[in-house]
Amino acid sequence: MALISFVVPAYRVQGYLRECLDSILGQPVAGIEVIGVDDGSPDGSGEILAEYAARDQRVRPLALPANRGLGPARNAGLDQATGDYVWFVDGDDWLAPECLGEVAERLRATTPDVLVVDHVRAWWDGSATRSGMREVFPEPPGPETFRLRERPATIRLLHTAWNKVLRREFLLEHGLRFAPGWYEDVSFTYPVLIRARRVGVLDRVCVNYRQRRAGAITRTRGERHFEVFAQWHRVFVLLDEAGTAEEDLRPALFERMIWHYLTVLGTGERIPADLRPAFFDRIAADHARWRPAQGLPAPPGLEGLKHRLVATGRWRTYNALRGVARVRDTAAHTAQRVRRGAVPALRRVRDAGLREYYRAELLRPVDPRLAVYAAYWYRGYACNPAAIYEAARRLAPHVHGVWIVRRDRVDSLPAGVDYVVAGTPAGYRALAQARWLVNNVNFPNFVRKRPGTVHVQTHHGTPVKVMGLDQQRYPVGAVMDFAGLLRRVDRWDYSITSNSFSTQMWERAYPAAYTTLEVGYPRNDRLAAATTEEVLRIRAELGLGVGEQVVLYVPTHREHLPGYQPPFDPGQFLAALGPAGRLLMRSHYFDDRDSPVPDPTHPDRLRDVSGYPRVEDLYLAADVLVTDYSSAMFDYAVLDRPIVVYAPDWAAYRLTRGVYLDVIAEAPGAVATDFAGLLDVFRSGALRDPSAEEARRRFRDRFCRLDDGHAAERVVRRVFGADVAGPGPAG
Repeated sequence: MALISFVVPAYRVQGYLRECLDSILGQPVAGIEVIGVDDGSPDGSGEILAEYAARDQRVRPLALPANRGLGPARNAGLDQATGDYVWFVDGDDWLAPECLGEVAERLRATTPDVLVVDHVRAWWDGSATRSGMREVFPEPPGPETFRLRERPATIRLLHTAWNKVLRREFLLEHGLRFAPGWYEDVSFTYPVLIRARRVGVLDRVCVNYRQRRAGAITRTRGERHFEVFAQWHRVFVLLDEAGTAEEDLRPALFERMIWHYLTVLGTGERIPADLRPAFFDRIAADHARWRPAQGLPAPPGLEGLKHRLVATGRWRTYNALRGVARVRDTAAHTAQRVRRGAVPALRRVRDAGLREYYRAELLRPVDPRLAVYAAYWYRGYACNPAAIYEAARRLAPHVHGVWIVRRDRVDSLPAGVDYVVAGTPAGYRALAQARWLVNNVNFPNFVRKRPGTVHVQTHHGTPVKVMGLDQQRYPVGAVMDFAGLLRRVDRWDYSITSNSFSTQMWERAYPAAYTTLEVGYPRNDRLAAATTEEVLRIRAELGLGVGEQVVLYVPTHREHLPGYQPPFDPGQFLAALGPAGRLLMRSHYFDDRDSPVPDPTHPDRLRDVSGYPRVEDLYLAADVLVTDYSSAMFDYAVLDRPIVVYAPDWAAYRLTRGVYLDVIAEAPGAVATDFAGLLDVFRSGALRDPSAEEARRRFRDRFCRLDDGHAAERVVRRVFGADVAGPGPAG
């Protein structure tokens, strides 16, 4: 029997669920089980639970036939639990590293009915705020257990289920379960605390309570927030049924109820303006109904005034008070911005003329036919935008496509491609007037999202390394302007993804209200549809013989190590390949295409292809790909050819840059962690042995199922209008 059964409900948490599960399963403690409850989730949450269960016997997935809500989903998990204790952890939160050892030690030492643990609020901008534990317990609470009436201040701790580890037999003995509806934690937590004979407190941060930028109930407006009243009514009905035994808890519970109601009413983020007077009236009614007979001292200061206004039902005065507070907060925010200063003066002077021109162009009508394309910060014609552009020329001839490129990349454009130069009046005019804007990175901060325009973010690879907001946790990522990033992300209408894994990671890294088009990567259409004749033609153009073994080496960029080059000796590598081997080496575009030093002993067998315009040609020409943490492995896997992961700095890279995928455990083929091992992979033929073939099959099945040669057509049909001809959804 497990010591702790973790019940993890999952509904629309695909971007966060992996981190949650990893934080539990990675704890250095035995005797745990995880019951993952797919609450009829329409995203990939159920798929993730099944994936983890397939590789870890501690995980048991439970799929509900339809969405029932958080409370019933937790009940379903509780019914399957076998552990001495149950810990309800939400699928978008995660445990602090190595916290479980202390939790297990406390459980075994004191056998509490309830163990309350500490938490922090982990905000989407990377900051964290502590809980109210220190205010409730100014002195460390110690290991002793207590009844709630002995320490009623415990009621002021956050009333959630996930900050409490609960003895399972205690829950079953008292029939303690979650009620349906929103705010279900209220009518579960307080009955639990009231009935517990042994309550313990561990003042150790164990839970990271994620404050989501988008998708959280607390950021949803609507009338369902009125369900908070029914949940609190259940608490006070229980208190009435308990009689005088628990009557001394009524003042503290009443005060907490009113605090919670006013928090929900808040500043209008949850309750729409037309419903706020009615919500306030319900608060006033509950104040009159449940107010303790012995009276209640009002809190001091502003909070006390709020209580008096609620007690007398004075909504207009209360609302006016909130307005004054908002004006005060706005003034403080404005003063802070002034202190921080604006954009440096030299930049303002330099850009003022063109920006004024851009703003003037925004006053002109949107061109209903114009689509603007860009890739890699205006580096040229490439990647997913190029594939979408080509498909749109065939399928949507009514759309006029124009590329924005740097002046030094104009000569790289294919013949017949219309373009404007970045940073010129023509470039600003195109950005201002385009109906569609397609890019594999973000357009600059100054670009405005005009009504009626459509912004398409195609991305440029399935992510191995962490991206977006997730970079805040790693030293290398801290240099990014995350507030600016989110403003750019808020312009997106569509996010193109090649697989469910990418969808999940982008949802977490870039939280906003865009629509995901999980259709495959347009740039991989060419790989999926390539013929033998095309491959032979490209090899001939590159001077590669039919009988030669061509290896393409594509290492990725190391932001944390400027100028870093993986240990790689081309001469030794070519010797391991044998006389029929050829080596193509391609640096990352962030490295300004620094060329490797040619091997003087093999001048005809080594070629630097860093400046080659279309990487897809190189994929088609190569018999084997060698890479480390590059998204190239996902694209090349479409061809179903051998891939070797060469990761000599895996431990350091994982720690400093952060990764989403364990490229050692989940590699698409053979793996080497030093140069000698890489040579051995080729000398021994391990790159094509059965284990490597099976690894590639699993990898392709997971990441490449949508790359069927029609992704660009699916994007064009969805983005450019229903009148566009094209194939149906991938599947």
